[in-house]
Amino acid sequence: MLLAKKQNKRPPAHGVGQPRNHFLLAGGILCGFMALLILTGYVWTPYDSTNMSGMNKFLPPSLSHPLGTDNFGRDLLSRIMEGAGSTFFIALCVVLIGGIIGTVIGCLTGYFGGVADLVLMRVCDAITAFPSILLALVLITIVGQGKYPIILILGILFIPSFARVVRGEVAKERSLNYVASARLMGASHLRIIFRHILPNTIQVLLPIAAIGFNNAVLAEASMSYLGVGVQPPDASLGRMLSEAQTFLARAPWYALFVGLAIVLMILGVSLLTEGLQQRQRS
Repeated sequence: MLLAKKQNKRPPAHGVGQPRNHFLLAGGILCGFMALLILTGYVWTPYDSTNMSGMNKFLPPSLSHPLGTDNFGRDLLSRIMEGAGSTFFIALCVVLIGGIIGTVIGCLTGYFGGVADLVLMRVCDAITAFPSILLALVLITIVGQGKYPIILILGILFIPSFARVVRGEVAKERSLNYVASARLMGASHLRIIFRHILPNTIQVLLPIAAIGFNNAVLAEASMSYLGVGVQPPDASLGRMLSEAQTFLARAPWYALFVGLAIVLMILGVSLLTEGLQQRQRS
């Protein structure tokens, strides 16, 4: 009778056999590329983004101008670097304003309920009842045009989306045993809300923040496209896209590269968020 030989099987190395998180990898690469482009644009650009040259109008991509030039002879790469930085700054500030205020409102209304919950949620309903772009246009005519009015207006319009999500999560968490234990130990309401409950809602805030950032990018681009956002001579991806529309036949690279910058910024954040969510679930 033949005896089977025992084989010494070594355990697989850490991470071997686990599926690669392609979303996280692709999102990290895109976000890293856009972050490098934006950060570089804050300290250095190949050319002065406001420098006009009648001799260099509509130059195609070349070694001297990698992305070509626009209708005023300005270097497109320099303009896109500055415009992407402006769009990123506005979107980040909008998410911070809407996220912080909306999270605080959602925590308080979800935990305490009562009249405050009823009033604040009706205010949120009133804000979300109107199309956001239309409401933003109305408010801009009152407040005025420019970068900081756009940040303020869009930040206010983004509050309800954060408030509703956080309110639902806090209302669900407040009935769990760890909250009751914290009350029995004498913890104050604010400590229970922000020290115990809020950290358990971070996993739902991440996708909401990512969606909010992408919506803020699109909203800023839309406002600038309509001419009521970032004003010249400051660069803006939305305004550049509006200007490029007139010259699609003559200089197609103008709209192509500006639109590509917007797409890469939004796609990178979306893929990175999806990858982080997959990592949390695994």
